[in-house]
Amino acid sequence: MNLAQSFSSGIVLAPFVTSSGLLLKTWDAISSRDEDVVSHVGNRLFWKVFEEQGLTVVVFEVKNFDLQHNLVSSSYLKENNNFHRFEFLRAKKIPDFSVDGSTVSLFIDNLQKLDELKSEINSSNPLIVTGHGVGGAIASLFTVLLLESVGSGKKRPLCITFGSPLVGDKKFQEAISRSSTWSSCFIHVVSYKNSLPKELNPPPRDYMPFGTFLFCSDTSSTCFENPESVLELLVSSTNDQSQGFEATDYGKLVKNLYRKAICKDFTSRGLNLTHSTSLNACIYLQLCAALGLTSDMQQLQHQNINALAAKLEKLENKFMYQKKEKFDPSKKLNVMKIDMAKLEWYKKHCKGQGNGYYDCFKKAISTADQDAVQWQKNLRNYWSDMVEEAEMKPQTEAAAFRIRWLYAGTNYRRMVEPLDIAEYYANGRRKDYVAKGRSRHYEVLEKWLEADKKEKGDSNSNNRKNVELILTIDSCFWARVEEALILCGELESFKEKEEAKGKLLEFENYVYESLKKYEVSPEIFLKESSYMSWWNKYKGMADNSGGLANFMRNPLHFDQYTKGNFSFP
Repeated sequence: MNLAQSFSSGIVLAPFVTSSGLLLKTWDAISSRDEDVVSHVGNRLFWKVFEEQGLTVVVFEVKNFDLQHNLVSSSYLKENNNFHRFEFLRAKKIPDFSVDGSTVSLFIDNLQKLDELKSEINSSNPLIVTGHGVGGAIASLFTVLLLESVGSGKKRPLCITFGSPLVGDKKFQEAISRSSTWSSCFIHVVSYKNSLPKELNPPPRDYMPFGTFLFCSDTSSTCFENPESVLELLVSSTNDQSQGFEATDYGKLVKNLYRKAICKDFTSRGLNLTHSTSLNACIYLQLCAALGLTSDMQQLQHQNINALAAKLEKLENKFMYQKKEKFDPSKKLNVMKIDMAKLEWYKKHCKGQGNGYYDCFKKAISTADQDAVQWQKNLRNYWSDMVEEAEMKPQTEAAAFRIRWLYAGTNYRRMVEPLDIAEYYANGRRKDYVAKGRSRHYEVLEKWLEADKKEKGDSNSNNRKNVELILTIDSCFWARVEEALILCGELESFKEKEEAKGKLLEFENYVYESLKKYEVSPEIFLKESSYMSWWNKYKGMADNSGGLANFMRNPLHFDQYTKGNFSFP
């Protein structure tokens, strides 16, 4: 992606939102004094439910509440307040997060009634949850409460807040943003004159926005999705005109913006932006729109705005790159397929040298072995990241991810994990790869496959087709071979070790059962393989009466196995 030709579409998207009439309808519900609509009273919290033309609007209002900014962790809330409602947001990579203490305390004080409200909402209607000021913060938390069921067939709610303070830290933002469905449920309208969204105790960056922010002036608006850019705008002291701002001014703002939405002239006259990048120019114009700067004011504050625009340009570049990577992971997967193809070539190359690719990689003698190291690392890094990303997704999205990537991930695990095992045992001093050395992402990929088999009712049936080309089904096979070699060494030194004999017998049975199912690559029978090294040591220690011994006694069996026509008794 050529970032020099990137653009920021916020100044185009904002009029689309303001022209829809959605903000007008929402603010009308907030400011409504319709006596026919019952106001529900909680502990310093009030809410109304409007049902109109197939639309449900829930309005939250907070009165006589002193907002004291402090962050409390979800684990603290769970242990000390018995608050479990947001547990579904936690993930392996986000085990804990923090929310604003005073806001969540108010939320918890009214939790029973809010749970009742949640169950009473008509799920068949589109739902808007809204509020102004602290009421908007409560609206955000209530919408989070609804997110758990989003993706299970229910309509997603839309939360629209006006001048709401921030409600959580960076981990809270990451927990919500791990699902694009969740983060798209939030639109926060902020006037450049309103100080409440900026009221953050030092250090202000302990808080982090989430969702889409619509920054408004009297004459124009723009929107940002990047949380770091939003935070930069909120904490910036540029053109702070918060004095004398009233709640009712949001009503005037949305009406003005609705009228002006048909105006397509976003150009700031009198400014020379010819030497700016396309993205920098877009952001500059967005800042002028959000701050309501006239042409004269733009000239006076050009230097300050330009500095802020340069800072936001860096943040937006970073954000666009991250979104691009997440949006099209299959593109990178195609690149990874090239490395998989190279490892397939390496596998065939090693076999041509009379050795298996596992043992060639372990010995690392040739240039091809060194090249394989880079392909291995590229693939391992990619799949480790992909598994981590999947685990951060909500359950429904993670399930869809697993189905889509299961085949590629299984092939990767069976091809690359043996190389990790070879590295682990290469120096001859390590033991127990499965318990001490195995990367967690291999375990996760294996669990996905087992879960898929269980769901489909698949069983491991004999597969004799193309046996010569198969990858060993158990990607930890070579780790078990290495452990068996270590046990043989122990038996040579300590004949009395019955435990070692028992483990070797278990391994012997494991190999034979795997062979019977045609789940092992015939590469193990190459003369210089670690498996054959093990067998040559073990056959003198075993009683040679078992199924594996009978199979291994005749080398012709190896060819028959490779062709898929050996009949196991």
